[in-house]
Amino acid sequence: MMLWTAPDPAPNPRRVHLFLAAKGLEMPRTELSLFKREHKAETVLGKNPRGQVPFLELDDGRVIAETVAICRYLDELHPEPPLFGGTAFERAETDMWIRRVETALGVPVGLVWQHGHPMTARLVEQIPAMAEQARARAGEAMAWLDGQLGDDGWLAGPRPSMADIVLLTTLDFAGWIGIDVPAELARLRAWHDRARQRFPG
Repeated sequence: MMLWTAPDPAPNPRRVHLFLAAKGLEMPRTELSLFKREHKAETVLGKNPRGQVPFLELDDGRVIAETVAICRYLDELHPEPPLFGGTAFERAETDMWIRRVETALGVPVGLVWQHGHPMTARLVEQIPAMAEQARARAGEAMAWLDGQLGDDGWLAGPRPSMADIVLLTTLDFAGWIGIDVPAELARLRAWHDRARQRFPG
């Protein structure tokens, strides 16, 4: 297998990197430069028509793209420790929280990146008002997540899971583009510290 990926801080490749580290897995990697647009090269588009990384190329040439799909596939092959849960409920709960993080927080963070960051100004026609609205929505999502977290647990119950990796990488990327977790969100900040210790890298 070959993992086509990109260096940090790109959040989607980093999710797979953290997942592999948590599993104790190693695999060959081909790193592409996003800033050089290597993920849009014709040879890469021939493998993944969306022109995004990461994607996993299997030994028989088949390709699995999208971060959660890649990690779910590897979790099936290497079930310990189970990062998607060990029961039907735990797997559903993990999927629920992944979806909530991606839609409630990931979408507005992505819009701030696209429409409010100087590094993307040459790639899209930016709409500053959209970035400001998205920044406010990201803050609202962080506040909601703070209210859902316990004092010492994890996002999908008492066990660390892929949902925590998704939230960790989203929050870290948000901070990288200037959207910090507000100081008053004590539970989310404490969770962030725990997650960084549990999933270093």
